[in-house]
Amino acid sequence: MTTKRSSFSHYFELTKPKVVALIIFTAIVGMLLAVPGWPNVWLVLAATLGIGMASGAAAAINHLVDQKVDAKMGRTKNRPLPAGELNSKQVLLFATTLGLVAMLILYFLVNPLTALLTFLSLIGYAVIYTMYLKRATPQNIVIGGAAGAAPPLLGWVAMTGSVSPDALLLFLIIYVWTPPHFWALAIHRRDEYAKADVPMLPVTHGINFTRWHIFFYTLLLIIVTTMPYLTGMSGLFYLVGVSVLNLVFLSFSVRMLISNDEKLPIRTFVWSISYLMALFAFLLIDHYLPWKLILQPMG
Repeated sequence: MTTKRSSFSHYFELTKPKVVALIIFTAIVGMLLAVPGWPNVWLVLAATLGIGMASGAAAAINHLVDQKVDAKMGRTKNRPLPAGELNSKQVLLFATTLGLVAMLILYFLVNPLTALLTFLSLIGYAVIYTMYLKRATPQNIVIGGAAGAAPPLLGWVAMTGSVSPDALLLFLIIYVWTPPHFWALAIHRRDEYAKADVPMLPVTHGINFTRWHIFFYTLLLIIVTTMPYLTGMSGLFYLVGVSVLNLVFLSFSVRMLISNDEKLPIRTFVWSISYLMALFAFLLIDHYLPWKLILQPMG
C-alpha cells in the first residue's frame, strides 16, 4: 500500500498541482465571466477537467524535457525524474495519456474550438517554450508567456464557442503579468539558472537590468488591468480592488530598484501569485454584483 501511495504522489507531482490549481481557477473565472448568469454546470465540469488535465500533461512534459536541468538546481533536484523515482518512459506515457484524454473530453463534451486552443497552448508551453525558447533567448518568458496566459480565454471559449474582445483582455492580463512574476523568481534563483546554463534575463543581462524590466512591466500591467473597467467589462468594485493590488505590486517593483534586500525578489514572486488570484476574484465578484451596472463607466 505504501508503494502505491508513493507512486501516485510521484505522478501527481509531475502535474505541478499548485500551478495547475491557479490555471484552473483563472479558467473557471473565464467561464463564469463569459455568461450573464450561471453557466451549465456539466459544461463547466467537463471544461475544467479537460483544461486541468491538459495543463497537467504539459507540466509532465516539462518535467521530462528539463530533467537534466532540474538535477542541477536546488529547487527542482528532488523532482521525480532527477530523483530516480520515475523514468522517462513512464513520464512520457503518463503525459501522452493525460493529454489525449483531455483533448477527447474537450472536443466531444465541450467544443472543438476549445480543444484546438487548448492543444495549441499545450504545444506552446511543452514544446515551443520548454524545448526551444527557454534555452534560446533571455526573452523566453515573454515570448512563451502566451501559452500560460490562455486559461481564462479557454474557459470563455468553452462556454461560448467563440473568442471575444473581453476574453482576449483576460488573456492579455496574464500575458503582461507573467514577466514581472517570473523574473522576480529568476533573480532569486539567478545562480542556479546560471549553473544550469539557462539564459534567464538576470543571468544574461544582470540583476539591475532585470529589476528595471520588472518595473516597466509593472507599469504596463497597471494599464492593462485597468482596461476591464474602462471597456465596461467590470465596474467600480473591480476598479477599487485592482487599484489597491496595483499599488502594492508597484511598491514591490520600486523597492526592488532601490534595495539590495536578497529576500525581496522571492517576496515579490510570492505576492504576484496572490495578486493574480485576488484580481480574478475581484473580476468574478464584480460580475455578480446586482448593482454593478450603475457603477460602470458611461459610454
